[in-house]
Amino acid sequence: MTKAPGRRIVSSRHLAEGEGWESSEFEFGLIVAYNAFSRWMVKCMSAAGQGEMSPLEILVLHNVNHRSREKRLTDVCFLLNIEDTHTVNYALRKLLKAGLVTSEKRGKEVFYSTSDTGAALCESYRDVREQCLLEGLSRMDISGDELREIGSSLRALSGQYDQASRAASSL
Repeated sequence: MTKAPGRRIVSSRHLAEGEGWESSEFEFGLIVAYNAFSRWMVKCMSAAGQGEMSPLEILVLHNVNHRSREKRLTDVCFLLNIEDTHTVNYALRKLLKAGLVTSEKRGKEVFYSTSDTGAALCESYRDVREQCLLEGLSRMDISGDELREIGSSLRALSGQYDQASRAASSL
């Protein structure tokens, strides 16, 4: 199904006027996708056995678990492209308190790893993800290669938004 020519699906009409209005339609898609993805992460984690986690805490837990390597706060922030280190630090403290990650101080640096409980929770999340999300994706008319291409485009576009935020900071 294609949309009618000239019909613009945007969240803010005033941002969709003039040249480049398509970026507003893209941004609305990002907003809707971000909120759906956040809701999905919370519901998936709850089904995996750990309710009451925020989307950021879930992202941080999975990042710390990634490749079973220790991570510093700066490593997590860099990979997730988060400038506000205090929000990630708060998430790490909550994960520590819940027993999902461990920490080790070496000099001035603190290194985080998933605990056995945290790693098991990540595996449970993976199982729920396979059952509830991946099975549905396999029935859609989109290939794995197309998903990879979309992911690559989103990462490239994030660089444009980063550059624009730096430009806006200098105004």
